[in-house]
Amino acid sequence: MSTSHHHHHPPYLITTLFFLFLNFSCLHANELELLLSFKSSIQDPLKHLSSWSYSSTNDVCLWSGVVCNNISRVVSLDLSGKNMSGQILTAATFRLPFLQTINLSNNNLSGPIPHDIFTTSSPSLRYLNLSNNNFSGSIPRGFLPNLYTLDLSNNMFTGEIYNDIGVFSNLRVLDLGGNVLTGHVPGYLGNLSRLEFLTLASNQLTGGVPVELGKMKNLKWIYLGYNNLSGEIPYQIGGLSSLNHLDLVYNNLSGPIPPSLGDLKKLEYMFLYQNKLSGQIPPSIFSLQNLISLDFSDNSLSGEIPELVAQMQSLEILHLFSNNLTGKIPEGVTSLPRLKVLQLWSNRFSGGIPANLGKHNNLTVLDLSTNNLTGKLPDTLCDSGHLTKLILFSNSLDSQIPPSLGMCQSLERVRLQNNGFSRKLPRGFTKLQLVNFLDLSNNNLQGNINTWDMPQLEMLDLSVNKFFGELPDFSRSKRLKKLDLSRNKISGVVPQGLMTFPEIMDLDLSENEITGVIPRELSSCKNLVNLDLSHNNFTGEIPSSFAEFQVLSDLDLSCNQLSGEIPKNLGNIESLVQVNISHNLLHGSLPFTGAFLAINATAVEGNIDLCSENSASGLRPCKVVRKRSTKSWWLIITSTFAAFLAVLVSGFFIVLVFQRTHNVLEVKKVEQEDGTKWETQFFDSKFMKSFTVNTILSSLKDQNVLVDKNGVHFVVKEVKKYDSLPEMISDMRKLSDHKNILKIVATCRSETVAYLIHEDVEGKRLSQVLSGLSWERRRKIMKGIVEALRFLHCRCSPAVVAGNLSPENIVIDVTDEPRLCLGLPGLLCMDAAYMAPETREHKEMTSKSDIYGFGILLLHLLTGKCSSSNEDIESGVNGSLVKWARYSYSNCHIDTWIDSSIDTSVHQREIVHVMNLALKCTAIDPQERPCTNNVLQALESTSSSSSSCTTYLSKILSLA
Repeated sequence: MSTSHHHHHPPYLITTLFFLFLNFSCLHANELELLLSFKSSIQDPLKHLSSWSYSSTNDVCLWSGVVCNNISRVVSLDLSGKNMSGQILTAATFRLPFLQTINLSNNNLSGPIPHDIFTTSSPSLRYLNLSNNNFSGSIPRGFLPNLYTLDLSNNMFTGEIYNDIGVFSNLRVLDLGGNVLTGHVPGYLGNLSRLEFLTLASNQLTGGVPVELGKMKNLKWIYLGYNNLSGEIPYQIGGLSSLNHLDLVYNNLSGPIPPSLGDLKKLEYMFLYQNKLSGQIPPSIFSLQNLISLDFSDNSLSGEIPELVAQMQSLEILHLFSNNLTGKIPEGVTSLPRLKVLQLWSNRFSGGIPANLGKHNNLTVLDLSTNNLTGKLPDTLCDSGHLTKLILFSNSLDSQIPPSLGMCQSLERVRLQNNGFSRKLPRGFTKLQLVNFLDLSNNNLQGNINTWDMPQLEMLDLSVNKFFGELPDFSRSKRLKKLDLSRNKISGVVPQGLMTFPEIMDLDLSENEITGVIPRELSSCKNLVNLDLSHNNFTGEIPSSFAEFQVLSDLDLSCNQLSGEIPKNLGNIESLVQVNISHNLLHGSLPFTGAFLAINATAVEGNIDLCSENSASGLRPCKVVRKRSTKSWWLIITSTFAAFLAVLVSGFFIVLVFQRTHNVLEVKKVEQEDGTKWETQFFDSKFMKSFTVNTILSSLKDQNVLVDKNGVHFVVKEVKKYDSLPEMISDMRKLSDHKNILKIVATCRSETVAYLIHEDVEGKRLSQVLSGLSWERRRKIMKGIVEALRFLHCRCSPAVVAGNLSPENIVIDVTDEPRLCLGLPGLLCMDAAYMAPETREHKEMTSKSDIYGFGILLLHLLTGKCSSSNEDIESGVNGSLVKWARYSYSNCHIDTWIDSSIDTSVHQREIVHVMNLALKCTAIDPQERPCTNNVLQALESTSSSSSSCTTYLSKILSLA
C-alpha cells in the first residue's frame, strides 16, 4: 500500500505573501506618482526627463537619473547639470522610503526649498546636494539623523544658521558656502563630532570663530573665508589633529596667530591672508613638515622669518607679502627643494638676496618687490629652468643684471624697475621668446638697444635710463600694448616698424633726442589711447591723419619744433580729453571744437603766432574780416529786433522769478521755550506751511523721516559743521530741478546745529547695491552723476560745488537713476577719501575738486574697492585707491583691477578707456584734470564707440 504525501501551505502564509505583494505594488506605484509629481513642477528644456512617463511596464528603475536597489526600490536620484528650472513645491519626492541620495546640483532651480524637508524626508537619506542653483529663503529647521553629506552651497539662502545644525549627528560633509547667510557661526557645530569637511565661506557671517570647533576631532577641512568674522583665532583649533586644510581668509580676524597651530602635524594648507592679524609668526609654524602651501599675506605681522623655515621640506608656496616683516630673508629658504613660489613683497626686509636662491629650489615665481633689499642679484635664480616671473622692483639692488638671466628662456614676466641696476643688458636678454611684460624703468642701465626680438611682448618700459642710439626695431613684437622709452638719450627718426602695432594703447617717446617728421602712418594704431612725443626735436607739421584716431585720450606734442597750422579736424576726435602743443613753431587758429574748447593756456603757450576764439586759452583773438552785404544789413536789423523782443520777455521773467525767489527764500524765525533760537529757510514755497521747527525736531526720533500733510516723505540730515552756512546758503536756491540731484527743500538751524531737509526717494544707496552691478548699470550711474556735475558747474552761475561724491551720498532710485544728495556749500560732511589733495591741504574747493571726487567714484565703480583715506590697498602699493589703481593699470592687465562681477568679454575697450579717464580725473595737479564737459564727452564717446566695436582685447595679459 503506497502512501502519497501532499504539502499544503498554511492559509496564513498565503495571506501574508499576498499582502506583501500588494504592499510592494503600492510602494512601486507610490514612487512612480511621486517622481511624476516632481517632474510636473519643473521645466526641463533639454528633455532629460522624457523617459519619465506612464508605460506598459511602469518601471521607474529605467528612468533617466534613477537608480534602484536589488528589490527595485528607488535609492538614488541624480539630476545634476540638466539645465532644469522651476521650484520644488513640496518635499514629497524626498519621502521615497528607500531613498539614500538626491543630487539636484548645477541647475537653475529657484525659490525656497520645502520648509519640512528636514522633518519629513526619508530617514534613509544619506546624501543631499542642492548646490549651484538659485534657491532662496532661509535654511529650514529640523534634522535628518542619518545624513552624511549636506551641500547647499552657491545659492541665495539668507538668514541665520540655526542651532538645529548641531543635531545632524552623522554628518561628514557640511557645505553652506556661497550664500547670503548672516549672524554668528553657531557653537552647536561642535556637536558634529564626525564631521570631516566644514565650509561656510563666502557668506556675511559675523562674530568670532567659535571655540567649540576644537571639539570636532575628525575635521580635515575648515573653510570660513570671505565673511566678516572678527576676534582672535581660537587656540583650540590647534587640537584638531586630523586637520589637512585651514582657510580663514578675507575676514577681520585680529590678534596673534596662536602657537598651537604648530601642533597641526597633518596640515598641508594654511591660508590666513587678508585679515588684521598682528605680532610675530610663531616659530612652531615653521616645524610643520607636511605643509605644502602657507599664505599669511595682507595682515600686519611683524618680526623676522627664522632659519627654522628650512624644516618645511614639503613647502611649495610661501606667501608672506603685504605685512611688516623685517630682517634678512633667511638662508633657510634656499634649501627647500620643492619651493616653487616665493612672494615676500611689500614688507621691510633688508640686506641681500640669499646667494644660492634658486640653486636647490624649483622656483617658478619670485616676488621680493617693495622692500629695502640691497646688493646684486644671485646668478642662480633661474637654475630650475622653470622661472616664469621675476619681480624685484622698488628695492636698492645694484650692479649688473646677471648674465644667467639672458639665458633664462622660461621667463615671461620681468619687473626690475626702481632699483640701481647699471651697465648694459646681458647678452640674449632682449631675445627672450616668452617674455610678455618687461619693466626696467628708473635704473642706470645704458647701451644700445637696437636689437630686439620678443614676439610675445605686450608691455615694455625702459624709461628713465641712459639707453642711447636709434629706436629699436620692434617689428617682431606685434602684440605690444604699452611702449615707454621716455627719458633716455635715444636719437634718430621714428622707424616704419613702429607703425605695425595693431594693439598698442600707450606710446611714450618723450624726453629723448628723436628727429625728423612725425610719421602720418602712426594713425594706423587704431587702439592708441595715450601718445606722448614731447621734448624731442620733431619737425614738420602735425599729421592731419591724427583725426583718424578712434580712442585717443591724451596727446602731448609739446617742446618740439613742429610748424604749420593745427589740423582743423584734430578737434573732432571725440575721445580726446587732453592736448598739449606748447613750445613749438605753430601758427594759425586753434580749433574751436572738442578738447580745444577747454584747453589750458599752459598747453598752447610758446608758439609763434597762434590765435583762438577761446579767451581762456590765453591766446590773442583771431582777426575776422567780413564784407558787409545787403544780406548782412538785413541780418543786423533782424537780430536787433529779435534782441529787443528778448529783452522784453526776459524782463517779464526776471520780475516773475524775483517774486518767486522772494517767497522761496523767506526765513521763519522761532524761539522755543528753552530759549533756543531757530531759523528755517525754504527753497520751495509750497512746503512753507508743511514744516515747523517742532515737526523737524520730532522727526529725529523717527529715523530722521519727515512726512508732510500730503503724505510726502522727506529726509532730515544733520550737518555737523556749518561755519560757511550763513554767507553761502543762498547758493542753494540756484539749484532748479535736475533728475540726478535730490531736491533740497529747506534748512533748519540754531547756533549749535543745522539740518538739511531733502526729498526722500524710494531706492538704495549706491554703496548697498554696487556689488554685482552689470557694466551697463555702472555706466548709467557714471553718466548720471557727471550730468549732475555739468549742471552744477556749467548751468549754475556762479558754479556750485557738489563736494561729497561717495557712494553713501548717491541714491539709486526705483527707475535705476542715480540721484546725488548735495550737502551744503563748503567743507561740510565730506568723505576724506573723496577729497582732492588741494582741498585737504589748502581747504580749497572748486569744480576741479569735484572732478577728483568723480575720478575716485569711477575707480570705485570699476574696481569694486572702497576708497579709504587711511587704509592700505592690496597689491603691494601702500597708500590710496588712486596709487593702487595707477600701479595695477600700469601692469596692462585688466584682471588685476577690474571688479570680478563685471563681464569683461564684451566691454574691455570701454572699461580700459574709463579707467584711463578716472586716472586723469585724479591727477594731483588740478590743472591737469579735464573739465566736466570733457569728462561727459569722453564717457559718451566711449559708450557709443564701444557699441559698434568688436571685442577690444581677448585679454590684456593672461599672467599677473
